[in-house]
Amino acid sequence: MRIASLDATTLEACLSAAVAAPSFFNSQPWRYRLDPDTVTLEVRAAPERSLRHADPVGRALHISAGASVFNLRVAALHFGWSPVVRLLPSPEDPGLLATMRMTAPVHRTTVTLRADLYPAVWRRHSSRMPFSSRQVPPPVLAELAEAAHMEGALVTFPAPAETARMLRVASEAERRNRADTDRSTESRRWLHPDGAGATDIGLPRTALGPQDAREQIPMRDFTAQRHPERLPAQDFETTPLIALLTTEHDRRTDWLRTGQALEHVLLVATAHGVRASLLHQPMEWPDLRTELNPVPEHTGHAQMLIRLGYGPEGPATPRRAPHAVSDPETLR
Repeated sequence: MRIASLDATTLEACLSAAVAAPSFFNSQPWRYRLDPDTVTLEVRAAPERSLRHADPVGRALHISAGASVFNLRVAALHFGWSPVVRLLPSPEDPGLLATMRMTAPVHRTTVTLRADLYPAVWRRHSSRMPFSSRQVPPPVLAELAEAAHMEGALVTFPAPAETARMLRVASEAERRNRADTDRSTESRRWLHPDGAGATDIGLPRTALGPQDAREQIPMRDFTAQRHPERLPAQDFETTPLIALLTTEHDRRTDWLRTGQALEHVLLVATAHGVRASLLHQPMEWPDLRTELNPVPEHTGHAQMLIRLGYGPEGPATPRRAPHAVSDPETLR
């Protein structure tokens, strides 16, 4: 463990880890503020970076912020602090999504997260490329499920027949997204046009990946073209490994916990060399999301479909600098 010291360099490293988290359309809908008297970081929503049509209630925004909170926890532990997180700590201030107080330095025996999660923060990228036929070993799957459980969520790996049903639901959601004028226009707004100058948000076209030539796995078409047969296509894995992430309830706190569970799973997967991409499309349509609730009891609430496997590392996507997402006095 490093000696705990929340100097400007350490704080900037923590914020860099926070903004490395995945977010819906790489919108990065967060802001940070440090209370130096209590050594507490505030994580706030940046509603101007929300997606009005694809995420009207802000569920994906909260999940993105939750993933950012988890990265803050990982970074705090890495630098020797013991983070204490509170979700939605101020009912009268709904934009304050979480606080993380940096308490006394931790002892190695009290750390409950893998030590290699901090380097995984910088290596984790969504991979929208085809995966190989190599199977993820059961012990790794068990560790991914335990990572979600530690954050108050549940990850299951449906049997092939149930996986095929979930992929059909996701395909219907992708079809609806392409057909919806408002959503397709909004999606294209977050793409970097070919030859565009540097930007710190959104998705470059190099990160989009191909479509599945067999039309089994509905990879998101961020260009929202009406003619999918015109898109680049490759053969994807024939037996995809899909994980379903659920929570018992469906409140704002559950969405924030979902984000922490999702990022915990993704970082553990990264530490094991397992790639991942997200199938979020059915979560954007209430009726389709309900169809993904766990069967047969249909208890719990579906929050994310995660595609896992071995394959190419996904390209890095841009991130805003720490000073651009924090109040001016935070990094003085």
